[in-house]
Amino acid sequence: MTSSDKILAAKEGQLGILTFNNPERHNAMSLDMWRLATAELAAFGSDPDVRVVILTGAGGKAFVSGADISKFENERSTAKAVNEYGQAVEALCDALLDFEKPTIAMIHGYCIGGGLNIAVCCDLRYCNPGARFGIPAAQLGIGYPHAAVRRLMNLIGPQFVREMLFTARRFDSGAAARIGLVNGTLEDTEIDSVVRQTAMQIADNAPLSLHAAKTAIRELLQDQSRRDLGLCDREVERCFDSDDYREGRRAFMEKRKPAFKGK
Repeated sequence: MTSSDKILAAKEGQLGILTFNNPERHNAMSLDMWRLATAELAAFGSDPDVRVVILTGAGGKAFVSGADISKFENERSTAKAVNEYGQAVEALCDALLDFEKPTIAMIHGYCIGGGLNIAVCCDLRYCNPGARFGIPAAQLGIGYPHAAVRRLMNLIGPQFVREMLFTARRFDSGAAARIGLVNGTLEDTEIDSVVRQTAMQIADNAPLSLHAAKTAIRELLQDQSRRDLGLCDREVERCFDSDDYREGRRAFMEKRKPAFKGK
């Protein structure tokens, strides 16, 4: 299997499906995989037919189990190499956080370390009952980057981040739901269909409205001194000036489903 085969991108109507495809290593990430995933996400971003992107792992046993430790000697053995690897990780995380379209992490099994980092950067997260979450940095002598700590803390709060980082233990799906790490736990027989149904429900809504909501949430999570609330206001104005707003009004009056174009 080549590096390019380990990141799969497919379209299902208005959905983009990004699959981490390294099942023999529980979808552990190499340097190339981080870079390829970022490139495929950018391609979905520029495709007007794609309204929502689902990220998932191949094989049914893992979303992403973290970094591929077997490649540490080649990819993370020096300070320079560690920095290069870290930049690739943050590039994908930043791409997800800045992505204009909604993203959903569909999590089967292990979601560990870098995998959890990816999932946290998605807008929504759904898992199966067998999902397991954790950050083993303290067991490997690794310092966890502050940007990743902040993103996780924004989601679940400092008390649970401390527990996760200090103990390095794994949280099961029930604990993940209880602390707000995932939006919901779905049975193995329904997770694929329910996530796709949710994605399609989102895809049917007005793209500019979704982008305005994503922008507001992102800015409000920033430190107050860094927030650009003017940008949020402009995104709202953009919605009211759009053809989609006019289409939404007409569809409501005519009691039909709107056909939004993102314009």
